Amino acid sequence: MQNRTAYSGGASPAPEDLATQLTVELASVVSAARRRATRDGDRQVDTAHLLHGLLEWDPAVRDVFDGGPQVARLLGYLVQRSIGYGLQWHGTVEDSGAVPVVAEGAVPGWSPAAAAAMDGALDRAHARYATRAGCLDLLAALVDDPESRAVEVLRRASVDTARLAGRLDGERPGRD
Repeated sequence: MQNRTAYSGGASPAPEDLATQLTVELASVVSAARRRATRDGDRQVDTAHLLHGLLEWDPAVRDVFDGGPQVARLLGYLVQRSIGYGLQWHGTVEDSGAVPVVAEGAVPGWSPAAAAAMDGALDRAHARYATRAGCLDLLAALVDDPESRAVEVLRRASVDTARLAGRLDGERPGRD
């Protein structure tokens, strides 16, 4: 059976095992991010694709922001990605510096920063003894990389990322 999430990290579980470590919501987010990257003509899923999926798929993610106007602003930037904002990213590899860009151990179809975020989400879930990583786990991992495209979008939309990280650390992310 082919992995629906299209992700496999270096020390992470095998692709067929990853789906068992994600909530249904997070698996949907990952699938949506992959479709969005393909539709936009991007070679890799990056952190902005993941952020877009999180905002679209999970009400709990939208709830950690400062209300509807902030979420609408975020979605506005993300939707403009293929027609304006974000065009500077088209055809480039997202390398936030969180992990070195190397061919060996790279995750096919994923930017290094997106792969690191997924690993971070799994680590966060495991640290709280959860069996599955959830959407809030991934959002927290995205916010942990200050040089990622997702954080660039958050900052452009006037999101205080330090405050957001604090909220996420105070929450019980994910759903088992």
